[in-house]
Amino acid sequence: MNIQPLGSLARTHTAGELTAADVDKDVVLLGWVHRVRDLGSLVFIDIRDRHGLTQVVARANDALVDEAKKLRSEFVVAVIGKVVARAADALNPRMKTGEIEVEAREIRLLNDAKVPPFPISSDEAPVAEEMRLKYRYLDLRRPRMQRNIALRHRATMEIRKYFDEDGFLEIETPMLTKSTPEGARDSLVPSRVHPGEFYALPQSPQIFKQILMISGMDRYFQIVKCFRDEDLRADRQPEFTQVDLEMSFATEDLVFNTIEPLMARLMALIGRSAPAPFRRLPYAEAIAKYGSDKPDLRAGMEIHDVSAAFADSSFSVFRSVVESGGAVRAFAVKGGARYSRKELDELTAQAKQLGATGLVWARNADGVVQSSALKAAGEETIGRALEMTGAGTGDLVLIAAGQPDSTSRVLGALRLSVAKTQNLLDPDRFEFLWVVDFPMFEWIEEEGRHEFMHHPFTAPLESDAHLLESDPGQARARAYDLVLNGSEIAGGSIRIHDQTLQKLIFKLLQISDEEAKLRFGFFTEALEYGTPPHGGIAIGLDRTVAILCGEPSIRDVIAFPKTAQAVDLMAGAPSPVSNKQLQELKLGPSS
Repeated sequence: MNIQPLGSLARTHTAGELTAADVDKDVVLLGWVHRVRDLGSLVFIDIRDRHGLTQVVARANDALVDEAKKLRSEFVVAVIGKVVARAADALNPRMKTGEIEVEAREIRLLNDAKVPPFPISSDEAPVAEEMRLKYRYLDLRRPRMQRNIALRHRATMEIRKYFDEDGFLEIETPMLTKSTPEGARDSLVPSRVHPGEFYALPQSPQIFKQILMISGMDRYFQIVKCFRDEDLRADRQPEFTQVDLEMSFATEDLVFNTIEPLMARLMALIGRSAPAPFRRLPYAEAIAKYGSDKPDLRAGMEIHDVSAAFADSSFSVFRSVVESGGAVRAFAVKGGARYSRKELDELTAQAKQLGATGLVWARNADGVVQSSALKAAGEETIGRALEMTGAGTGDLVLIAAGQPDSTSRVLGALRLSVAKTQNLLDPDRFEFLWVVDFPMFEWIEEEGRHEFMHHPFTAPLESDAHLLESDPGQARARAYDLVLNGSEIAGGSIRIHDQTLQKLIFKLLQISDEEAKLRFGFFTEALEYGTPPHGGIAIGLDRTVAILCGEPSIRDVIAFPKTAQAVDLMAGAPSPVSNKQLQELKLGPSS
């Protein structure tokens, strides 16, 4: 079968739109051969494009049937024919085109194809991710990936429409800019024109979007590529996409009331709702109750402080923790009393791996109190701890003791582990949460200094501003994260607009006047020219779309992602460059 030119042939319909209403129409389909079924005197061919599948039948004459038998999966073809109704026993209700088929008069081979290294026709066949990424152009033909990329497109279109309706301007900020590290390593680009000097690819448009507020642009947004040369993590990308926005005269309520309707519109794309207002939870409470600053509310199993149950108990281990200022915390697992001793031992071992010195379990088994610490603590103490967690008959309580936050973090990790084994994380349930009032700083013990928790342009809570000089570690920030099902999908803050306060923050971070001028000079100078109060947020588009698609990895909603080792297996990047290129950049050996 020879390859033929397309010529003037034009597609009349996609492979996913023909129905019984189109019977007797002459049509032209252009696409890929999905599969071929040879029944001798007739041949069925499924034609695929990104819109769907249409069944084609070749039976007009022996020559056409012979040509159809030569087709193979992934050949590119043009089919010219007439739409006919399928026989009653051949209807396929699972396909939009399942009521019809196209009776071919002509089939043109537009291009042949090698046998793919993995099946294209099914999402079910397991394929190693390395293979999928190496042959990404084939992986993207698979139905699941085409659905994901299409949903990403619809999400970005909805985002643009929403912000346009709300008076935002989409403004592009530079890709080649000055290196102003915000907590992660910059990706650097050497300048040929200025040897020995470098641009940085933006980690975010943070400074530029604040300058746009100084410029009087009032409301800005951008769907923007950002770059972070971070240490490798399983589900991070060196380049990623965020929905960036900033508003003048912003308050937390204004930001929240702008983002919540947008989330509702995105959820509507998958037929779900996002009832507003979203719950708001202070950072300290999130850590205490869930052991995480991005808690998954679907799991339930809130962590409780049960220190009072052990403060005067005979259980000296827990009593001494309470006396030294620590805490005893616990959570209840509904129906967990049925856990076997082996399962309880596994949870204890897991707690120790997470940093706990141990784990105590307790349960109410048909009215009988049982516990790994029953003998040491006594039935009354254990019973009181069960009661404080709200545990009932048939429930299990897991208890740990130590420094308050670290204890909650251990229990928080166990909570998620239990939730997964108990199938409590319903994929069809979506729980939004604002985490607010983050600490301004975290203490870096090895360096003997404070580091900003978000970025150095975040304003303190007005009620905590007086702590900046006296006790900065206790100051809270006007920072907020949006969490969805245990993933942080957005983060932002109300910014500092007072140059005096900005200088104080730099001082607390041990950034000298000279260093501040070198790194942020153009920005701090701009602050002196009438800066309005302002604030904003950045939404992780990749993470958000992954959740909408039900994908555990952001790589499955990015057309051409890198591996966890930051490698593009398809293009072979990163790669060496020639000495000539290096010499032009004054980076390589001189000739």
